[in-house]
Amino acid sequence: MHSILIIGCGSIGERHLRCFQKTGRAAVTGCDASPQILAAIAQTYAVPTVTDWKQAVEQNRYHAAVICTPAHLHVAIATELLNHGLHVLIEKPLSQSLAGIDGLFAAQERSGRKAAVAYVLHVYPLLSAARDFILGGTLGPVLHATNTSGQYFPGGRPAHAVHYSKTYYRDRKLGGGAIQDALTHTANWFESILGPTESVMCDCSHQSLPEVTVEDTVNVSARNGATLVNYTLNQFQAPNEVTHQFNTATGSVKVELHNRRWGHMRLGDKDWTWHEVPPADRDGPFTEQANRFIDLLEGKPSRMCSLEAAAHTLRFNLAALASAESGARVFCAKVTD
Repeated sequence: MHSILIIGCGSIGERHLRCFQKTGRAAVTGCDASPQILAAIAQTYAVPTVTDWKQAVEQNRYHAAVICTPAHLHVAIATELLNHGLHVLIEKPLSQSLAGIDGLFAAQERSGRKAAVAYVLHVYPLLSAARDFILGGTLGPVLHATNTSGQYFPGGRPAHAVHYSKTYYRDRKLGGGAIQDALTHTANWFESILGPTESVMCDCSHQSLPEVTVEDTVNVSARNGATLVNYTLNQFQAPNEVTHQFNTATGSVKVELHNRRWGHMRLGDKDWTWHEVPPADRDGPFTEQANRFIDLLEGKPSRMCSLEAAAHTLRFNLAALASAESGARVFCAKVTD
């Protein structure tokens, strides 16, 4: 049984706590600065709670910690935990700046501990099957890829959750806005197929969501090596729909997350060949992610997002924000804080 500290028990932290508990392989402790949140966590899940993660780490033997604080705190906390000998799972995005990233990598190498970033799309069976097919090379190299996605963002949050306008989401400096909170998931998953993003041209705007001023709508034109990529996303439309398409010289692969299916079509085919995936409850991917993280701790094969991959996606996020501000194409390798 692995002893795991959940640092930050807001909406996503509570989900991680619940899902690690569901694995039956972890003894979890909730940590939050809010006494009200901790009281609710303790009553709902019958777990111990602490208010100060630093003190808790000094006084207890935890195998690992899950960092669910706002993004601007991720790197400093993860670095200190690694230095204390804990494994870490860090919520996405890795950070909202490049500050401290080199120190984080050094701390992981020095400690010999495992570190991963919770880009949960890596554990979706539907996406994994499509990615494996694409990377298998049957249709040849991807030349063009597109993402079209949108949802009514307030409707996807639990009824008891704090209103998004009162959370990190309201402020880019805390990791908020559609680019760092939503599009980053897709960019990270696309990069797992296409390799790191080299450059982006981004236009974004606050179009609809009340009580915030950060962007809720994004258009990005990107280059990942020889592949041209387009991302379009908004967080106010009525349908919750996500479609990805990867086009090669000999065929295409399409993923429809909302229809729980992926398909391929070769040149000359009259229709798509579809592969459907059964529905899963919303906790399913997060419980699978928790199991994979525990597998990682136990030295077993485990496909998760590495620090290196998350750092590439951090550069995508920062380049997109910089491009939106400047109106120019921005090269990810040249991004600075």
